[in-house]
Amino acid sequence: MPRYMVERTFPDGLKIPADPAGAKACSTVVDQNAEGGVTWVQSYVSPDKTKTFCIYDGPSPEAIRSAARRNGLPVDSITEVRVLDPYFFH
Repeated sequence: MPRYMVERTFPDGLKIPADPAGAKACSTVVDQNAEGGVTWVQSYVSPDKTKTFCIYDGPSPEAIRSAARRNGLPVDSITEVRVLDPYFFH
């Protein structure tokens, strides 16, 4: 399954409360992603919470974009990526 990095901008900052409502919001994203065969792996958030860089597995960029629409999430760019780490050559 291809892996993608999705860049998003949240002009007013990403707001996910650290409480049961926030957990429910994340769970809903996971469930709606699954409808299109998309898996949210993890996300990185800028200190000011206006940018996220999210790693997803999915069948295509179109599937990633469709999942974002279902979840009401913005998409600035989608880039197919592969892992490269410091141990690549060992």
